[in-house]
Amino acid sequence: MTTRVLVVDDQAMVRAGFAALLDAQPDMEVVGEADNGARALEIAHEAQPDVVVMDVRMPVLNGIDTTRELVNPADPGAHVPRVLMLTTFDIDDYVYEAIRAGASGFLLKDALPADLVAAVRVVASGEALLAPSVTRRMIEHFARTAAPPRRSPAPRLAGLTEREREVLVLVAQGLSNGEIAAALVIAEQTVKSHVSRIIGKLGVRDRVQVVIAAYEGGLVSASGE
Repeated sequence: MTTRVLVVDDQAMVRAGFAALLDAQPDMEVVGEADNGARALEIAHEAQPDVVVMDVRMPVLNGIDTTRELVNPADPGAHVPRVLMLTTFDIDDYVYEAIRAGASGFLLKDALPADLVAAVRVVASGEALLAPSVTRRMIEHFARTAAPPRRSPAPRLAGLTEREREVLVLVAQGLSNGEIAAALVIAEQTVKSHVSRIIGKLGVRDRVQVVIAAYEGGLVSASGE
């Protein structure tokens, strides 16, 4: 299956380079390029890409606001692409706001070309992608800004089984599926199944949103308690 990609960046050379790299992949097709968020929304409506590679800082409409509109369209029947955010700015607020806006991945522009290609494939497959440094920054953000955890988890977490809660806590701590499997002494495929069920029960899009739900729901705190 070919992944349709829209590349959005206000720097022409950067945009062209990303587009050429991705379009050269046998399983990808670049269906459009845009130099600002407003133009990206127009193209996305017409081309219906599977993945939007999005810069954060752009004129007219920035990447975070553009992502918010793409992921939460006014028309409930509209096509919803997945968004991979790219930026040269490894700054907490950008990371957090991009994720809250609905981005499924976040990658720095100084990543290797192969990393970008792999990231698009991961996001297109329905998984979430965060570099370890980004996961760490998310947790640090909660440590600075999150309200004290509730004495009991929020109602949206009430439907989770005891094992699913154990898995959710470890996901929120930034552990990979392999690390969770080792910690709980279960198969990695079993972990994947638990994570899929957690996503379904919480009604969220992906693993990134699961982490946010765990913190905001009071199941874990930024201190790991």
